[in-house]
Amino acid sequence: MGGVDEDEPPSKRMKLSSGELRGLSNGLSLTEPVGGSLGDTMACPLPSEENEEIVGSRGIIKRMEFVRIIAKALYSLGYTKSGAHLEEESGIPLHSSAVSLFMKQILDGNWDDSVLTLHKIGLPDEKIVKCASILILEQKFFELLDGERVMEALKTLRTEIVPLCINSSKVSELSSCIVVTSQSARHSQGVVRAKSRSKLLEELQKLLPPAVMIPERRLEHLVEQALDLQRDACLFHNSLEGEMSLYTDHQCGKDKIPSKTSQILQAHTDEVWFLQFSHNGKYLASSSSDQSAIIWEIFVVLNGENPLTIFLVRLLEGLREIMRLTSLMINVNGGVSLKHKLSGHQKPVSHVSWSPDNHQLLTCGVEEAVRCWDVSSGECLRIFEKAGVGLVSCGWSPDGKCVFAGITDRSIYMWDLGGKELECWKGQRTLRISDLEITSDGNQIISICKDTAILLLDREEKAEKFIEEDHTITSFSLSRDCRFLLVNLLNQEIHLWKIEGEAKLIAKYKGYKRERFIIRSCFGGFEEAFIASGSEDSQVYIWHKSSGELIDVLPGHSGSVNCVSWNPTNPHMLASASDDRTIRIWGLNEMNISQCKATHPNGIRYCNGGT
Repeated sequence: MGGVDEDEPPSKRMKLSSGELRGLSNGLSLTEPVGGSLGDTMACPLPSEENEEIVGSRGIIKRMEFVRIIAKALYSLGYTKSGAHLEEESGIPLHSSAVSLFMKQILDGNWDDSVLTLHKIGLPDEKIVKCASILILEQKFFELLDGERVMEALKTLRTEIVPLCINSSKVSELSSCIVVTSQSARHSQGVVRAKSRSKLLEELQKLLPPAVMIPERRLEHLVEQALDLQRDACLFHNSLEGEMSLYTDHQCGKDKIPSKTSQILQAHTDEVWFLQFSHNGKYLASSSSDQSAIIWEIFVVLNGENPLTIFLVRLLEGLREIMRLTSLMINVNGGVSLKHKLSGHQKPVSHVSWSPDNHQLLTCGVEEAVRCWDVSSGECLRIFEKAGVGLVSCGWSPDGKCVFAGITDRSIYMWDLGGKELECWKGQRTLRISDLEITSDGNQIISICKDTAILLLDREEKAEKFIEEDHTITSFSLSRDCRFLLVNLLNQEIHLWKIEGEAKLIAKYKGYKRERFIIRSCFGGFEEAFIASGSEDSQVYIWHKSSGELIDVLPGHSGSVNCVSWNPTNPHMLASASDDRTIRIWGLNEMNISQCKATHPNGIRYCNGGT
């Protein structure tokens, strides 16, 4: 579906190239002693770390830290008595006596005493002591202002905050608050600036070392981190459902990967070169060398075992034949039906691109024009073209108000939706055979600018950054979060690049076949944890993104698989386009196979794209 040599005629192959305390997550509540410990343990110093015990089979968990984190979690969950009993029985207080006193003073508003206690805690870094002192004194300053004690607030600013604060702009900001307060007082308008004391304590907790005050929800964070690591290590994790449990180590089966053909779509009359799901996952667009594009509609998947769902599934099964006769092919596990066939291009259609709101679709003919279609009606809204040159790729601005296109003279143009030319980037910005992407912030335009290089053009900074490869680049795909780029190469490798900041090659995927045509790959699955690719051996290849391991190869097509697309909202739905003129929809193993054929007259709505 596309030759490597740029001189080859593109006729066939375009493919190549205190009450407040109850809400604190630090374990404090109105019903517990400050510091979260019993009265007889509040004055206990923290045990020395020199002789502390180790727990766990691997000998890497310190008992004192372990107990303190558990106690913190108990207080955070509201189990005040249990937390206090744990401190008493273990002899390990959640906080030292000095820290407990400091927290009580903050919540009681004893600002001067709290600053003195802060110095007694024994913090090794004077910068932290200074920053914490400024936070406390700012709270004192604002509470005095809110109490209309302006002269006392001014004294606090001059004699306590200014000697500590080296940031003159901060001092100016606080000074202006005194002026505003005076004006508000004259107009009897109350202005509250002080934060809650519990909020102040949370800010201080983030500032102080973790060993002094344990970070908020530390145990929850450690457990979530462990679950994330297990999920990332699971080659087949591909579910939106909360299936992970603390009772057992997590491991998914291969049945979570779409690997069985659920539908075969046969409405194209020639090779299918490109396809792409809409951003909301409700539509699929495909383009072909038959000079047409098709919009397919995705039907909702019905899952679950409740009586209503079972009844609906059985009803759909009973109506399957009736729906087949009208070409409304609904698979009981979700399906695809033809919505519009878009006619009007005079050459094969090489690309499609969905608008951000999914209401419009761009289609690009091979070195021809870009057409904009209304998804609902199937009508051609506008044709974007340049006299004397052809368009080779297309894309949208993130706000959906502008259209981008690569031109055969190697430039990139931008139009508004009315067809007015807004901007042009001339020079070697793109190739005759090239992909085009615009990042979600609209700042970067990405295109293949040379055989072995990809251009990342920063529109705001007017700066250029390049990804350099050793082999010819044939296609690329941008991740949904715009952090990664998947690059297909002539040497039958797929490279994963991180493009945030300085571009960096982080993974390579091998195994698929590419000798003559353009083969396209995509990100997909739950949190885009997988890489899928077409192949000239008529199969679809799937890798685990992080590990690079090839986890499945899907047979079924009888011709080169040119392009794949993973449904962004359904991790269990994958589509592949082939030279065998079909599109295969892949789902989980329990899905049934049905076909959507173009032979039923009601199954295709032909839309005239002429103007």
